[in-house]
Order: sequence, then C-alpha cells, then structure tokens
Amino acid sequence: MEIKKIFDLTVDVKTNMPCWPTNPLVRVDPIGVLTRDGYSVERYESVTHTGTHIDAPYHMIDNAMTVDQIPLKQIIGIGYCIKPEFKGDEIHVDALEKVWKPQFDNSIILINTGWDKKRGFTKEFQYDFPGLSDDTVDFFVKHSPKVIGIDSLGIDPYSHSDFRVHKSLLSHDIVFIEDLANLDQLEKEREYTVVALPLKLHGASGSMARVVAMETD
Repeated sequence: MEIKKIFDLTVDVKTNMPCWPTNPLVRVDPIGVLTRDGYSVERYESVTHTGTHIDAPYHMIDNAMTVDQIPLKQIIGIGYCIKPEFKGDEIHVDALEKVWKPQFDNSIILINTGWDKKRGFTKEFQYDFPGLSDDTVDFFVKHSPKVIGIDSLGIDPYSHSDFRVHKSLLSHDIVFIEDLANLDQLEKEREYTVVALPLKLHGASGSMARVVAMETD
C-alpha cells in the first residue's frame, strides 16, 4: 500500500480551548523548562472527552466495552466523508438517505457539517451545533458503520439533554469520534483509509485521539 497523502482530522489541543460547555477547560502547563532544567516537560489536564476524541459504549452503557477494548480493526479501516444537509441542530434520516451509497455500509463514516470552522467561545459553537436526530438510529443500525465521526461537539445535539442517540447507537457497539477537524479537505464519497487511535486508557469511557485519513493506492 502506497500512501499518497495524509489529512490530519484532529483538533489542536491548547490551554483554555473551546470544548463541551460544561467540561473543565484544558490546561497545558510547562513543568520542566529546558533552559532551567535541561529538559522540557508539560503537565496536561482535561477530561477524557475533550477535543477530538472517541466515545466507547461504556460512556453511556453500563458494563459495556471500554475505550481500551475497542478492536483496532474497528477504528482503522476504509472510510468515507459525507455532507448531509441539516436544518437547525438536527441531521435527519432523509438527508442521510440522499447521500448514502452501498459501499458506505460497514465502514467508517465521517460527517462534515463545517462546524469546526465556527470554533470559539460562542453560543452557536458550544450550544447550537448539529447532531443526529432520533430517526437516524434505525438507519445506522441497519447499515452498521464501524465508527461515526462528526466535526461538531457531539453526536447528539446539545438539545438532546438525555443523550438518547448516544445511548441507542452505543448499545449496538457503534463508536463515535466527536470534534473532528478539516473534513472539508476530504472529497465527498471518496474512499480513504482512516486511522483513529485513542490512548489505551484502561477501563475508560473514551479518550482523546489522533485521527487521520489517507489517500492510498
């Protein structure tokens, strides 16, 4: 396999970066300073669901698969970027049906909403972001994607205070990547090799991840 091009789909992690509105802010502080200590070391502090990250089923389902238990073959594989239309804060099933192709079944699906371009401490970015509507659950269960990624802060819109889409899809072991970036660099419906690697945090509900898409021959 020859790698022709690599696209970084991961948000930069910075001190006080915009994230889920009720989460504590990220801290990245210098602890070891090269000119003083002869080495550079940083202390990092955030919740596990910050920036570009993977939600494991245990995030919402008791005794379910944790992030360290997700099979690598589930989070590394063929993937496609889609750009469904949406109104308000919900992506509905009819919008998915319009863009869906048979080859998308059982693959990694990345949903480009353009929301990463709105990043900031604004009500729009942190509260009005788009997510999946209730009527998409049966659609995705039928088509069995290995992973669903989105470039907004959540697979549910913030208005779903009960996280019902999370719970329904995670109960079928469909994992999520949230807060992706740069999906506008991918061609819609083109095949990519997607690699989404979380930290191997034992027993955790999720982890920040470095996510890339590759053009290959």
